[in-house]
This record gives sequence, C-alpha cells and structure tokens, in this order.
Amino acid sequence: MGIVDPRERERAKGHGPEVNFYAEALKASEQFRKEYDGKINVVKWNEMPLERSPHGLLKHIIHERMDTKEYCLDIYMQFLPPGKASGKHRHLSEEVFYVVEGSGYDLHWDVKFDCQDVMEFEWDSEPRKFEWTAGDFVYIPPYCAHKHFNSDPNNEARIISVTSRIIKSMGFDWFEQLENAEGY
Repeated sequence: MGIVDPRERERAKGHGPEVNFYAEALKASEQFRKEYDGKINVVKWNEMPLERSPHGLLKHIIHERMDTKEYCLDIYMQFLPPGKASGKHRHLSEEVFYVVEGSGYDLHWDVKFDCQDVMEFEWDSEPRKFEWTAGDFVYIPPYCAHKHFNSDPNNEARIISVTSRIIKSMGFDWFEQLENAEGY
C-alpha cells in the first residue's frame, strides 16, 4: 500500500534511449588521472605568457589553456603604466587581487540583480572608489563592473589578480570588456 501512482512506477523503468554515460564517465576519469600526473606543478617565470589585451598588459601565471594541475583558478599579473588605467570589465566570478607594487585605486560599479521571469541586471551609475597600495588585498564582487587606476604618474603598478573558473564550468561564462585600456 503506497502513495505512488502506478503510472509513475510503470514509467520509471519505461523504455527510453539507452546510453553509457556512467561507464563513459568512469573511463574519462581514469584517463584524466593518467594525464593529470604529467601536468605542470611548478610554472617557471619564463613559461608564463605575456598578453597585450583589451584589459592591458597581462602575464598569465595560471590559465586554463596552460598545462598545469590547477583547474579552479585563473591568475595573472597586470602591469599598470604610470598614471594609466586598465580596461573596464565585468565577469560573473568574484575577483581578488594583491598589490605587488605601486599605488592607485579601483572604481567599482556595483550590480543589482533580480530574477523573477528573467534575470535582470542593473549597475550603479556612480562607482565606488577603493584606494590601494603595495601589500593591499582588494575584493571585487561578482559581476561588478570595475577598472584599476595607477595614481602614480612616475612609477608602474603591478597587481596579481585571481578569479575562479568554476563559475564558467557551471555554464555562467559571462565576461564582458566594457572599455579597453588606453593603447590596447
């Protein structure tokens, strides 16, 4: 005597397409583990590629397209020329950065989010300013439009930025360049 509808019980094992998803996943995992052993544990300074990007000059420390054992984070060093700024962008992953040298500030346009029938985003028209200097750690919330400024007109600033690529794997690869860095 159960409360399960007999039609549901019949449909539960009813014939549908047959697949091997589970068995294939086991084989793929076994192959992944074999390949993982050969991936890089230490990335040498001369193996870190430089990129002139719309966001500015980046040195990729860890990136999904590099052959490392790291599968969750993307890390790059960004060089901010004296008195100049990065591009302005936003991405669904939160970001943190560490200031290696220099001083400056960030502008963050916070996002408001609502999801009833469709996802709706709205960004503040006025940014919030966050000043930083060497040794500081800065947090940028998810999907917050942001831009980094080097306030020193004579010296370069360098930051090391970290984002999670887990969000991207979950189907939220929302990444937009809103303004390019000057000269890029």
